[in-house]
Amino acid sequence: MKLDKLVSRNISLTVLLVSVLVIVILLRSRTPFGKDNASFISMPRKEITRIEFTGKGEKLVLERNGNTWIVNGKSEARRSGMAFIERILTEIKIKSPVSPGLFEEEIIKKNIEPVRVRVFEKKRLLNSFLVFKTGSNLYGNIMKITDKSKPFITYVPGYEGDIGSGFTLNELFWVPYTVFNLLPSEISSVEFDNMADPSSSFTITVKNNVYSLSDANNKANGGDSSRVRRYISYFTFVPFESWALGLSAEESAKIRSVNPIFRISVRKSDGTEKVLTLWEKTNSETGEKDSDRLWGKTGDREDLFILRYFDVDPLLKKRSYFITE
Repeated sequence: MKLDKLVSRNISLTVLLVSVLVIVILLRSRTPFGKDNASFISMPRKEITRIEFTGKGEKLVLERNGNTWIVNGKSEARRSGMAFIERILTEIKIKSPVSPGLFEEEIIKKNIEPVRVRVFEKKRLLNSFLVFKTGSNLYGNIMKITDKSKPFITYVPGYEGDIGSGFTLNELFWVPYTVFNLLPSEISSVEFDNMADPSSSFTITVKNNVYSLSDANNKANGGDSSRVRRYISYFTFVPFESWALGLSAEESAKIRSVNPIFRISVRKSDGTEKVLTLWEKTNSETGEKDSDRLWGKTGDREDLFILRYFDVDPLLKKRSYFITE
């Protein structure tokens, strides 16, 4: 009899423990807002291999190819941009729910169209959700799993910034931020125009590995060949900081209507040419000159970008730099 009671008690304890364990597992697996409404995070078994953005009749595809990512099947993606979006997709969490009234005011009334995001690991769909990019909050977004789901503001723990900017269909955002990436052997001439001081302008030509320096009037000047060669080597890597995607068409046109301060024209050995035009950048509120950054554009497109003086300064030489006594 005592043995039967002991067995019965052990069975009861086992059942109780199993029940408690099941409840704990269920509670841990639930989200505070309901799984169907709030599962924005993408958790691959190994790695995310494909990301799709669609919206306004456009589509952008980022696809992994070994250790690199390819943009729309054409160009290699910028590594820092991919690290940013992968971090968002694998660490994203809900910051706060959005009331129907706020969603109406900030999204519907402002006609903000969402970006549909789809995340894959090989052929397996990891997640799909909608991103409404907005300036109504620090994190630059309001997100929903589906059109009929609840809206939320989302964020990445440890990153107090705009994650909405990462969900862009603009191909420019994803390719490397590079103005020049030329070896000296690929350059046949460089023409530097200093609009503020035309007498400082110069041209360097390369023929049969011989470098010639001339002034703005094409008059040859004897220059220090080592300095000329060093200058040509600076074109190996010239980056810019970011595209000026936040500028309106009117703001961009206004900047381009002002006389530039520098223009650098580089002709390659194959006959093609790339022209970098630079304008002073001013503070929009104070009107003061920005001593750290410039506006820039290349001749093959109208889009403006922002360069740091630190990155472009090696190219901003005066003709006197090459002349030694």
